[in-house]
Amino acid sequence: MTEVILTSVLTCPECRHSKAETMPTDACQWSYECEKCHAVLRPKAGDCCVYCSYGTVPCPPIQEGGQLSCCKTT
Repeated sequence: MTEVILTSVLTCPECRHSKAETMPTDACQWSYECEKCHAVLRPKAGDCCVYCSYGTVPCPPIQEGGQLSCCKTT
C-alpha cells in the first residue's frame, strides 16, 4: 500500500498563482478561493474536488480508492 500524500500545489487557472495546501483526509473540497485574484475554483466536470482538478496530487480518497472511491459516482 502506498502512503497517502497530504500536500498538493493548487494552481489557479485564472492568474496561474500556485500555493501548497494540506488536503482534508475525510472529505473532498468543492471550492477554493485563490488568495491572489480571489477567483473561486470549483471542480472540473468529472472531478470530485478542486485538488483533482487543479492540484499536483489528487485528493486522499482518490489516492486510497481510485475509481472505487467514495468521491466517484458509479
